[in-house]
Amino acid sequence: MTAPQRPASGPATVDAVVGGRRMRRNRRTDWSRRMVRENTLTVDDLIWPLFVTRGSNVEEAVPSMPGVMRHSVDRIRAQAEEAAALGIPAIALFPNTDPELRDARGSEALNAENLVCQACREIRAAGLPVGLITDVALDPYTSHGHDGLMEGETIVNDETVEQLVEQALLQADAGSDVIAPSDMMDGRIGAIRAALDANGHQDVQIMSYAAKYASAFYGPFRDAVGTNTTLVGDKRTYQMDPANTDEALHEVELDLEEGADMIMVKPGMPYLDIIRRVKDAFRRPTFAYQVSGEYAMICAAAQNGWLDRDRAMLESLMAFKRAGADGVLTYFAPEVARRLKG
Repeated sequence: MTAPQRPASGPATVDAVVGGRRMRRNRRTDWSRRMVRENTLTVDDLIWPLFVTRGSNVEEAVPSMPGVMRHSVDRIRAQAEEAAALGIPAIALFPNTDPELRDARGSEALNAENLVCQACREIRAAGLPVGLITDVALDPYTSHGHDGLMEGETIVNDETVEQLVEQALLQADAGSDVIAPSDMMDGRIGAIRAALDANGHQDVQIMSYAAKYASAFYGPFRDAVGTNTTLVGDKRTYQMDPANTDEALHEVELDLEEGADMIMVKPGMPYLDIIRRVKDAFRRPTFAYQVSGEYAMICAAAQNGWLDRDRAMLESLMAFKRAGADGVLTYFAPEVARRLKG
């Protein structure tokens, strides 16, 4: 029996051009798109930055970061509990230090009862399965808003490193799991690693802000920690020039050699090329910080009806994964975690 003849296909020119490969076949249905997806975003990819402030029972909004709050120490535990319930692996703590406690030397950074140390102990006491990441830098504590000590108009490197080491040890004593130096001083990773090891904190990890750029995208963060009005000058003598890429690889290599367990690129989306180069070059745990300016832009555009907030939020985070990031510090973390968990 002769098989029925099928009608001739469409214009031969289409098949001739595509050679039988039609890329749209795999995109036709949702299940097929999910099955061939190259990168995925999960709750395990999220780190939630949180701001700690003085007082009791305080929750105050950060005006330039819609939906982001500063929490007093007695309320920070509830945020950690929420992170644990959502399956977010870690939170990162940043203080909004009382202006009266800020001085030229950032002395409050060496106070075992400062906001970060108090918050660490509060969360540790709860026994929550959440990692604690703490920022090591002097800018939240200095009256001039810089990450290091100053002599005249110069940020002095080695004297700053000595103080950062003491700050890191206090945080480790308070229960920090991951010390995250964001100051960009030379040699601070090696000095901190040596001090941690010598003081019984061999298991405390270091996540280095290895490639941190002198960026215009930090404004809302400085609002949140109270340094927008205190910063004298700028940070271009120690943070990286946005024009440089090879320099980022040198910075990362040095920090890894000095003992960093993980490295970070900051900011995030304007520096996706740096994330990709770093991951390809070193194949080490690599993180990105979706900084306050990135967050604020998406929120502002969504509030004006110019962007779909949910789609823009998820697409922006997928960009980090596609670039090679193993995880992202993002203020969207709880919102994204709720969506991913359905």
